[in-house]
Amino acid sequence: MTLEEIKNDEQSYMMQAYGRFDAALVSGKGATAVDSDGKEYIDFTSGIGVNCLGYCDEGWTKAVSEQAATLQHISNLYYSPLQTEVSKKLCALSGMNRVFLCNSGAEANECAIKIARKYSFDKYGSGRQKIVTLVNSFHGRTVTTLAATGQDVFHNFFFPFTEGFVYANANDTESLKECIDDEVCAVFIELIQGEGGVMPLEQSFVDEAVRICKEKDILLLIDEVQTGISRTGSFYCYQSYGIKPDIVTSAKGIAGGLPMGACLCGEKAENVIVPGTHGTTFGGNPIACAAALEVLSRVAEPEFLRQVNEKGDYIRAELNKIGNVKEVRGKGMMIGIVTEKDNAKEIAKKCLENGLLILTAKNLLRLLPPLTITYDEINKGLSILKNTMEA
Repeated sequence: MTLEEIKNDEQSYMMQAYGRFDAALVSGKGATAVDSDGKEYIDFTSGIGVNCLGYCDEGWTKAVSEQAATLQHISNLYYSPLQTEVSKKLCALSGMNRVFLCNSGAEANECAIKIARKYSFDKYGSGRQKIVTLVNSFHGRTVTTLAATGQDVFHNFFFPFTEGFVYANANDTESLKECIDDEVCAVFIELIQGEGGVMPLEQSFVDEAVRICKEKDILLLIDEVQTGISRTGSFYCYQSYGIKPDIVTSAKGIAGGLPMGACLCGEKAENVIVPGTHGTTFGGNPIACAAALEVLSRVAEPEFLRQVNEKGDYIRAELNKIGNVKEVRGKGMMIGIVTEKDNAKEIAKKCLENGLLILTAKNLLRLLPPLTITYDEINKGLSILKNTMEA
């Protein structure tokens, strides 16, 4: 099918939920994607941070194919050795105690919210259900995770939203303290606000959040949907801050391209979920688990993490040499580029025409390349970006 035929069918049969770039991708290898016309693109997006091992990685493909030919799905009424392997591996890598496997970041965040409220209810009774999140945060697109999201633009149309969320300003400890009262059961933060513009939290602010939560028996929840699975140069971003949350959520790269999310609990919350309080049909699907085991067996290795940090440092250094670049921020291979001309969306569109896939967030360019991207692919992509931005 031609691009126009694909677009016509999409507009005829699909809900128009997405503002799409003008390309139909049909295949890929490594960090190179191919569209329906045979045009190649260097991919600096990895499916918004999902394809952490790139397109069609051999080990990942083998793991998925073999599991698909063995057992594609069972319900969660039965034990699954693949689920327990994934959970055991996640606990070992994260330092957490228990895992709930689901299908997406929004689902993982819903699970975290439920756990935080039930923990408080079990221990203190009703009336202690508020959760503090941050202005400019993003936690998902369900009615509850939209309510948790600290951006007014998302608080529209779908009334009534779930109650019980208040919003502190990021990196403002006084604002955080003002939000804390006797009705608060949790503080829920992203250590780098991804959709909010690749905005890292300051160490001092995070340390104060940890102190307050410990002092008042408030659970600390960290949304690592975008920052986790080695994206920022440590397996989870909170490890680079030297802290340990009570609950951490994960998704995107965890299964390297298949739908999977995870909600991980530390000691305080490990026994909150009991039969009948939460569940999922597809969560922990055997094929997704097989993919996740391949990812987890590789991305947390010290040498792999070293390369993620080195590639990230290299990309940031090269970006700072490009005209029209005002600021480069982020960590590891989660990178934001503020442009002098404030024309990120225009640049992203032109990059596509020139053979580079790149993301935007707010008013900046955002890079989430495959963690396995080669320096040859990096240099090709940077060359396209430079030529586009300086044109």
